[in-house]
Amino acid sequence: MTRRPSPLLLDGVAVAMALLDVWAHWDVHEPLRMAFGLAAALALLLRRRRPLLTFLVTLPAVLLSDAVFACLAALYTLASFKRPRTLLVLGTLIFAFSDITSLPSPNLDLTRISTVIAFGYSAATAAAAVFLGQLVQTRRDLSLRLTEISQARDHQQLLTAQAALAKERAQLAREMHDVVSHQVSLIAVHAGALQVGTSDPDAKEAAATIRRLSVQTLDELRHMVGILRASGGNPTDLTPQPALVDIRRLADNCGIETELKMDLPEDLPPTVQRAVYRTVQEALTNTRKHAPGATARIDLFQAGGSVHARVTNTAPTRPPLPLPGAHHGLIGLRQRAELLGGTMTSGPTTDGGYEVRVVLPAEAAG
Repeated sequence: MTRRPSPLLLDGVAVAMALLDVWAHWDVHEPLRMAFGLAAALALLLRRRRPLLTFLVTLPAVLLSDAVFACLAALYTLASFKRPRTLLVLGTLIFAFSDITSLPSPNLDLTRISTVIAFGYSAATAAAAVFLGQLVQTRRDLSLRLTEISQARDHQQLLTAQAALAKERAQLAREMHDVVSHQVSLIAVHAGALQVGTSDPDAKEAAATIRRLSVQTLDELRHMVGILRASGGNPTDLTPQPALVDIRRLADNCGIETELKMDLPEDLPPTVQRAVYRTVQEALTNTRKHAPGATARIDLFQAGGSVHARVTNTAPTRPPLPLPGAHHGLIGLRQRAELLGGTMTSGPTTDGGYEVRVVLPAEAAG
């Protein structure tokens, strides 16, 4: 890519050529005309910031002398920055009349053929400067449009790549969930059955270890599946999983009136804390969806070596929206509770509300 000259250098060249034009028509006997020519040449330093003002400042030099380069350069700059054609046509005509007029004693007779030819020549010269300026402006606009198109194309390619990556990640997540999760779940179930059915202490300990490791593996696998299903092309960081300390924020931001009573130790195993959090999250989500206007009560406590999580909502005060639901959330809560050695029950209450209750061993997968 070629490097364009700096604007300061181009302005310096324009001023130098205008001064050379003044020097070529220098007349020591007409200092006023020469002064206007020098002023017009120096005015080109302002042509980028004030193109119209620069053109007006250079016009007296055309009226009083034969130094016209500065005015043509100003007209070119005006055309390269301004689009109104009326202004450019008017500038061309003003330059042509100024060029064929000689002050202080003008001799302008448009009936003479020589005057008409001179006017046409001056107008053609000014029009050439205008056309050149318009060409530069068009080239600049086209370059900007090409840059925008290139950026839009790169952005579209990025979106396409991200969509393909997200599709591959989702497919991989489905395969991991359908194959690996199923097998690990079977291992945990059979290990639990072996732990209950055998009387050999070593076998019991081995089965408990296998079951605990299976549950931990399954929980981490679900976390990785969630990462793979995350939208977007950027990899998702292994952010900390929700814990008991996050339940307060969940209750405050759930969008319904909620009463929280939590009396649980903070040193519970991470899998138990996540199970409690997911139970509260799913129950509040169902309340918001299926019981508009209801309030919820969250009771979290430990009793007899078990962790109890109970979420109860009152009867809805407004008709529920006809939202589809396959109860997959409750099924997932039940499976999670069973894998941790606990139970999950749910059902309507006597006052028209609904209750979700999970009981987990306090040392599950610890």
